[in-house]
Amino acid sequence: MIAIRSKPQALAQTPGPCPIIETNRLVLRPHRMSDADAIASSLNDWQVVRMLARVPLPYSRDDAFDWLNTIRSGTLPDWCLAITEGDGVHIGCVSLEIRHGHWHLGYWLNRFYWGHGLMTEAVSAVIERFLRRMPQTDIHSGAFADNQASLRIQEKLGFRIQRCSDIYSLSRSAMVPHLETRLSAENFQRP
Repeated sequence: MIAIRSKPQALAQTPGPCPIIETNRLVLRPHRMSDADAIASSLNDWQVVRMLARVPLPYSRDDAFDWLNTIRSGTLPDWCLAITEGDGVHIGCVSLEIRHGHWHLGYWLNRFYWGHGLMTEAVSAVIERFLRRMPQTDIHSGAFADNQASLRIQEKLGFRIQRCSDIYSLSRSAMVPHLETRLSAENFQRP
């Protein structure tokens, strides 16, 4: 007898190719190999990386090239968009990727662009486009408990806290309290 395995629900449908999204102040686009220097510069900053679980510190240009090769390979259904102010200069990232059978939102922004609402604008635009393509999909995310700015963004957009757990932070070399969040399409709030 042959066992037939079904795809996890998140993989049964994909959102299609990574789009280009324009907002009032931003252009979100697929990454380019030429973004490596800007990515390395942004992610070699303790203030940025300490809030990310999977990024080492120091972070080199070679690390950026390795990551870019993976996301640009086209082998995954994920969206990974570079944040620019329309001039093509990479200042951050918003991604939606499959993790443990669920769509997961992640994001980061170069520290020199914090405090101007750019991340809320970028994340909101990506979620809105994603939910147009995948309207029945829940989006999972989260943030370290000490990352109040990220938790405020998620709260504004309608994410709800599901639970708290400890996860390992590569840059901190320690287990860190992490609040897991989830957004259903009906709870999405445009800022």
